[in-house]
Amino acid sequence: MKIRRLSILIIILGGLISCQSNNSTGPVTKQSSDKLWYNQPAKSWMREALPVGNGYMGAMFFGGVKEERIQFNEESLWAGGKGEWDQYNGGNREKAYQYLPQVRALLNEGKFDEAHALAKKELTGVIKDNKGNSIWEGFGAYQAFGDIYVETIHEGEISDYRRELNVSEAVGSVSYKAGATNFQRTYFGSYPQRTLVFRFKNDAPAGTDYILRLETPHKNVQVAFENNQLILSGALENNGMEFESRILIDAGGSEASFSDGKLSVKSAKTLTLYLVAATDYRNEYPDYKGRDYRALNEKTISSLLDKTYDELLAEHKSDYQSLYSRVSLNLGENANTLPTDERLKAYAEGQPDPSLEALYFQYGRYLMISSSRPGTMPANLQGKWNDKTNPPWASDYHANINIQMIYWPVEVTNLAECHQPLITYIDKLRQPGSKTARDFFNARGWIVNTMNNPFGFTAPGWDFPWGFFPGGAAWYARHVWEHYDYSGDSLFLRETGYPIMKEAALFWLDYLTADPEGYLVSSPSYSPEHGGISTGAYMDIQIAWDLFTNCIKACEVLEGDPSFKAQLIEAKEKLLPLKIGKWGQLQEWKEDRDDPDNKHRHVSHLYALYPGSQVSAAKTPKLAEAAKVSLDARGDDGTGWSIAWKINFWARLMDGDHAYKLLRRAMKFSSDEGVNMMDGGGVYANLFSTHPPFQLDGNMGATAGIAEMLVQSHAGTIHLLPALPTAWPGGKVRGLRTRGGCEVDITWENGQLVEVEISSITGGSYTVRYAGYNATIAMEKGKVYRLNSMLKEIGS
Repeated sequence: MKIRRLSILIIILGGLISCQSNNSTGPVTKQSSDKLWYNQPAKSWMREALPVGNGYMGAMFFGGVKEERIQFNEESLWAGGKGEWDQYNGGNREKAYQYLPQVRALLNEGKFDEAHALAKKELTGVIKDNKGNSIWEGFGAYQAFGDIYVETIHEGEISDYRRELNVSEAVGSVSYKAGATNFQRTYFGSYPQRTLVFRFKNDAPAGTDYILRLETPHKNVQVAFENNQLILSGALENNGMEFESRILIDAGGSEASFSDGKLSVKSAKTLTLYLVAATDYRNEYPDYKGRDYRALNEKTISSLLDKTYDELLAEHKSDYQSLYSRVSLNLGENANTLPTDERLKAYAEGQPDPSLEALYFQYGRYLMISSSRPGTMPANLQGKWNDKTNPPWASDYHANINIQMIYWPVEVTNLAECHQPLITYIDKLRQPGSKTARDFFNARGWIVNTMNNPFGFTAPGWDFPWGFFPGGAAWYARHVWEHYDYSGDSLFLRETGYPIMKEAALFWLDYLTADPEGYLVSSPSYSPEHGGISTGAYMDIQIAWDLFTNCIKACEVLEGDPSFKAQLIEAKEKLLPLKIGKWGQLQEWKEDRDDPDNKHRHVSHLYALYPGSQVSAAKTPKLAEAAKVSLDARGDDGTGWSIAWKINFWARLMDGDHAYKLLRRAMKFSSDEGVNMMDGGGVYANLFSTHPPFQLDGNMGATAGIAEMLVQSHAGTIHLLPALPTAWPGGKVRGLRTRGGCEVDITWENGQLVEVEISSITGGSYTVRYAGYNATIAMEKGKVYRLNSMLKEIGS
């Protein structure tokens, strides 16, 4: 039955017209279901509710028996910007750069405290005076949109309860019995239709009654019932951003009525809600307004009316699995039949559970697909899931590691399309970022600092040291290069990637300054959120080296821009060399002042090890050993994202057992919803990574780390099983991607490679490495090559 008649809609439609996805390489892999499941409803949004999303929107379902709660978000609903404060200009201070020579002079004189005081006074970004309860006043924050509550009228004892999220299909469900009647619910997010779908079903002979109500934390709202649609519209009190939501209801022909803010459905066997949403936000500098969100919602509704529920569900599964099923991972089976929360508790007590680790890997991919698709905004600190109007760290785009980490797994785990929202967003930052570069540093190019919102806030933050990180744009440029490096798409590099990279490099050519020894350093600089002001925090130097290196490669690929390439080569040769300090550590600052007892969560000076490639066990063994000394000193604790970064560090050092130890630490069961900046990392019952509180970066960093344990390609070779832990003696992974455009399927037993199947989407010559063996293979485009443990080609 088509969606019609009793169709009442709270549609919140968010997003732009969907972009076409890139074609997948290789065959789609059919794999068994990966599920999270529980035998009780959720009580906590953060720890227990389960996420669904379609890229544009996110929702969390609780599974309550008497009353279901579905909390939802639309990606662009943000406080802040010009609407809040007419003097808002992205945090910029015009001619702030006039104080830069004074700061540098103080640093050269060794007057670090005075240099910091002057920088903090004159080089901080500008926000509205903080007179309210929110520390984000003048900057803004990602906003919760609302909650749908659905009361089910039933009688009898409740039994056989199960709440589930099937990540292989991206479908949530709740089932139980009330007396002799079966009740089922289904939840999913349709990207093709930019709609969230929730179906309630029962087998009572006469059906049952449902009562629906909608709540929102926002006050300037109106609710109207028009054309069989329940329309919620309003504007944020903070900045006047206009928004609209609609819920289209198919009650299977049963009677429905609306009164006193409640929708009542009588004697229904099915009740299906189709939710869409949109705001007037548009990512166009400098106003960030102008989308016709009402027309967008109406268009979505019109499209929905032409499809049945079964058609929508089938379309959703096909769309989702075209991405998800590219990669499968088997780390070993076990007989664990416990609910996920009980399983996590057993795991925390030391119980081996390799299939839980594989599920955690795939859960990261599920969260990525659900929160970042072509045409959407990129995932923020919490993806697209947030239940607050004043969320931690504004649920913003944090550019000193967090957003970058969220996108670490996209290329290697065969989700390149999911990278596109970030790259598009980066491209849009060039214009506001160029003003920041001029205002604060009188430099060419563009920058973004630690905190960034959807309204072009690219200035340093409003306090130091955490707020100062002009390296954000250069780090973003690595994502642009990686997108090319994994695909070999030279058209993308020429038209999109290289302009972003070049403009980021122009800033660093202007910003770097010669120290007394003639080396180029960044001044002033801060190691992100750690330590004091410096004339050369090494993360800056490593990022500049990385950016220059990749820009030089891009010039060679594109066979152009020779004069700029020459400038980059000259500057790269003058960069301050990496140093090994007095206790054998890789130095964090130009000055040898690292504290071996410091356990800070940021390990920024190891950027060169991961995600960079300046340091590697194969090519720079002494520097790699120094990185290991630094890692050992920092310890294995930290926030969720910090522990996840360490998994990748140890994988790059080819210490699989230590990387695995950190993975188990990252999956430590937690119930802490507070803020812990030191050692609170772990996972909640719903597998959300804890900072705490919840942040998406910990999930994604761990997913990237597992992939890094199984295949690496940063050092010019395709290295198979470089950091395989003894805890995974046998297994199989299919569909991982490597730089250079290859796809690999790896099988191992007893800790040893059995065979690998490898193919290239571009063709070319590749060196494959395993244990003590190396093989150079001239690959034809699309042809599959099978190699044994000695890397000898074997028959098909």
